[in-house]
Amino acid sequence: MAGELVTRAGLIEWAGLLFGGRPLPWRFRAIEGWEELPALDDASALRSGAHGADVGQLLAQPRIVTLDGVITSDQVGVDVAALNRATTVRDGEQPLVVWLDDRGPLLAHGRVVRRRVPTEREYALGISFGWAVQWVCSDPRRYDLAEQQAATGLPVPEPGLDWGTSPAGLDWTTGAGGLDWGAPGATGDILAVNSGNAPAHPTITITGPVQTPTLLDVVSGARLEYDLTLAVGDVLTVDTAAGSVLLGGADRLSSVTARSVPEQTFLFEPGETALAYRSADLTPTASTCTVTWRSAYW
Repeated sequence: MAGELVTRAGLIEWAGLLFGGRPLPWRFRAIEGWEELPALDDASALRSGAHGADVGQLLAQPRIVTLDGVITSDQVGVDVAALNRATTVRDGEQPLVVWLDDRGPLLAHGRVVRRRVPTEREYALGISFGWAVQWVCSDPRRYDLAEQQAATGLPVPEPGLDWGTSPAGLDWTTGAGGLDWGAPGATGDILAVNSGNAPAHPTITITGPVQTPTLLDVVSGARLEYDLTLAVGDVLTVDTAAGSVLLGGADRLSSVTARSVPEQTFLFEPGETALAYRSADLTPTASTCTVTWRSAYW
């Protein structure tokens, strides 16, 4: 599990290798690009007949992280080989976990694009010598290690008081606690909290049976809605970061309705997001909607 080696501030975990201070042989002196904002693409357009520009959207480029450190070891070959194994060339991204201070650890996903281990006089003598590793993270956001999850079913009304038919009238003595109002209902609502300062992409899992499942952002009005009928046992998975809609592993992006927003624009902004799960069913079913996300940071 990502981050299980990082137990205190001043540690960095990558591919099973732990960077930090003593007694670790791989000590880092500086990390660049982690606390800085990533480079931004500015879509603002200069005005042709007036001063200034029309403000456009700011989109973050991939995050570039550079770790600069030293190796102090009496077994140089072993420790350099371990560094080389952890920072080899891979096509896929892996978790990079950094814990710098009392804010706790943060997670990004990246891949190594550069490694430097100078083989100068210090290397030959087997004393302290420098090294550097650079990652590119396609998603520039950093995330909490802990994944959050919230779930709900479709709205179910409360049955209310049982006025009774035999004998006629309400039984005022029902139960030791007073009147029996029946089983509690369900609102079909979810409150998601993003504790970071960057928008987060949730993953949404919907189980059948349900007709035309809809997840609505109550404040913004943005919704995800699919013209599908899910049977018992069917699972619809919407990955808003990837923009994918899968039903049992099969692509169902074509089932999106005209009222639905593009999946990648359905975000949890910093703070609270109130959601409502609804459907086209005339009576409530046993369908559930589960939302999973991590708080995100620039």
